Amino acid sequence: MTTPALPTSRDASLTAWALAARAGDPDAVDQFVRALHRDVRRYVTYLGADPQTADDLAQDTFLRALGSLHRFEGRSSARTWLLAIARRAVIDSFRTAAARPRLADSDDWQLAAERAQPRGLPGFDDGIALDELLAELPEERREAFVLTQLLGLPYAEAALVSDCPIGTVRSRVARARSALIASLSDAERCGVSERRELVAAMA
Repeated sequence: MTTPALPTSRDASLTAWALAARAGDPDAVDQFVRALHRDVRRYVTYLGADPQTADDLAQDTFLRALGSLHRFEGRSSARTWLLAIARRAVIDSFRTAAARPRLADSDDWQLAAERAQPRGLPGFDDGIALDELLAELPEERREAFVLTQLLGLPYAEAALVSDCPIGTVRSRVARARSALIASLSDAERCGVSERRELVAAMA
């Protein structure tokens, strides 16, 4: 079952805040950032950002967005526009890391992994976390799944964020869903407590 899109009224409010922020309204800037910070942070984390740098990437996204508000005209929803900026921020961070590789702090890796585990997600028991299953997916399928199933973007808007045809997004989501169901089934066969809410939600 596909996660329903955000109510149009919320999308309209987000876009209105962005347009008001563009006009210089400081309250609108605050509302815009508060309303979308969680979605941006979640998105950059599931795109593969280091959990320790997810906050920095979210901040970078908003700095880029606020600096580009003068070009936002409301042709797409503000959320779609912002997530496209977040995607570019992640890509740029990967390029920077590749150009200047850093050694990981081996003392902190376990703590970072624990902090990255989402809490209270349906359909998982005994330490099976959604991000662990998503990490097994190819990057493009993971992105399509996160945008549409976790963040609730309509397929057309997810296609805009990902810069690909809507049919490609649908295909990637279908393949991601099948792979996640198979991974969950494999985990259950290995002796993990059975709980099938996620499977039912994806059916």
